Amino acid sequence: MTDEQPESQPHVPEEGPGRTETGSATTHTDTTTVTTAPAAPTDDTVTTQHTLRVGRRAIRYAATAGRVVLREEVYEDGVFKGVKPKAEMSVVSYVAEPRAGENRPVTFAFNGGPGSSSVWLHLGLLGPRRVLMGDVGSLRPPPYGLADNPQSLLAVSDLVFIDPVSTGWSRAVEGGKPGDYHGYAPDIDSVGELIRLWTTRNNRWMSPKLLAGESYGTTRAASLAEHLQTRHGMYLNGIVLISSVLDFATLDFDYRNDRAHVDYLPTYTATAWYHGRHGRRSLRTVLAEAEEYAARDYPWALSRGHRLTAAERAEHVSRLARLTGLSEGYVDRADLRIEHVRFFTELLRDQRLAVGRLDTRFTGPLAGGNAEKWESDPSHDAISGPYAAAFNHYVRSELGYHSELPYEQISSRVHPWSYKDFEGKPVDVSSRLARAMQANPHLRVHVAYGYLDGATPYYGAQDALAHLEVPESLRANIEHAFYEAGHMMYVHEPSRLRQSEDLAAFVRRASGG
Repeated sequence: MTDEQPESQPHVPEEGPGRTETGSATTHTDTTTVTTAPAAPTDDTVTTQHTLRVGRRAIRYAATAGRVVLREEVYEDGVFKGVKPKAEMSVVSYVAEPRAGENRPVTFAFNGGPGSSSVWLHLGLLGPRRVLMGDVGSLRPPPYGLADNPQSLLAVSDLVFIDPVSTGWSRAVEGGKPGDYHGYAPDIDSVGELIRLWTTRNNRWMSPKLLAGESYGTTRAASLAEHLQTRHGMYLNGIVLISSVLDFATLDFDYRNDRAHVDYLPTYTATAWYHGRHGRRSLRTVLAEAEEYAARDYPWALSRGHRLTAAERAEHVSRLARLTGLSEGYVDRADLRIEHVRFFTELLRDQRLAVGRLDTRFTGPLAGGNAEKWESDPSHDAISGPYAAAFNHYVRSELGYHSELPYEQISSRVHPWSYKDFEGKPVDVSSRLARAMQANPHLRVHVAYGYLDGATPYYGAQDALAHLEVPESLRANIEHAFYEAGHMMYVHEPSRLRQSEDLAAFVRRASGG
């Protein structure tokens, strides 16, 4: 998920299992008022036992939910001053009883944003329980539902779902500065430290290890792979990149960046096809035409600017209009360059409908008939409620963890997000992924694309990977899977079932199973 919503209340003291005191205390006497320092935070977790049926097999597993304290070493003038707490990060882990002789892999999973919790991958695809929300045209009404997930990745891997600082229940410690974690580098450092800590405490250094990220979580995962092996000597077996963005130039329309216009074109075409603008032609047929045009003629036309002749311009206006389902007049006025939210607003304007960004299969009413952009993403509107209801019920009623803090599905408090490591240049972590693969030639990468993903276009993700600087011998370590769905392709039930199979097979291959 990449959309954001504001956090509803600040960090307040709470009571919960494993925590009996939080915050500072003030003592009044007849002559003085003494304020004591806040109590040092401690881990606040609960473990429960469960069983998941997968076919004829019963998987018994322990679920641990709550918050784990991260600490840092303190040095002053070269003198070690000890270790102090710096953040409390919310985690839900699932560890299954291994079969005889089995060395189970462990997969660390997170979503993106920046500002998103891990609830989407947790209850949508990977975890042992999943949300029931319906799909386009058949959405369930509140309060939605929960069900066992026999396709859970838990069948082949233990799972650890991580909420970065200021998302979920993760917070800086009392007196700490949340902003210290709201940026590319500190995010990598804190999530990497949690992975190291969990691995150490659970004696899993000799287990196969994988990362699974979605959206900005793929940016995080690519960088984490390099960070973990460089900082901690932790080499991974696999990385799962779902709705990937490694090079932000593939989706940034600012500064006359023609690359984004090119990389979005096949997504526009898939969306037009889904909404009936390509007649009886198959999706594969129209995408082949769009990809061929995006690979050669379209970039050339954009590069020519006013040097295009009138005949050439008319030809490209006609081709773009046919592929995108927009009128020739609109394409011409846009100077052959179609920004994505304007496309989502324009495509079905004649029906007074807007198209979703996260998933372009969804539509919603266009309040203003002449609006340049829609007021909100219809796909986000459809998806957020079911996940909030499901998680807030599940974690308390089934996992036994209680907190009165709001669980921040998507928090605006992480903004502004710092990209100072990329100051003066586009955000691009391709080199980090390449470095990780070069140092560890056994590292496998699985990339999942949604044809109808309007947030991270599939052709742009392919574009970034096509420029990955790794030797030809390592390119075979990258595999690709495509789905007729959106950013969260698992909202589409046929895609969820196939993706679950694809990921289980990948984990087995990556971990030598």
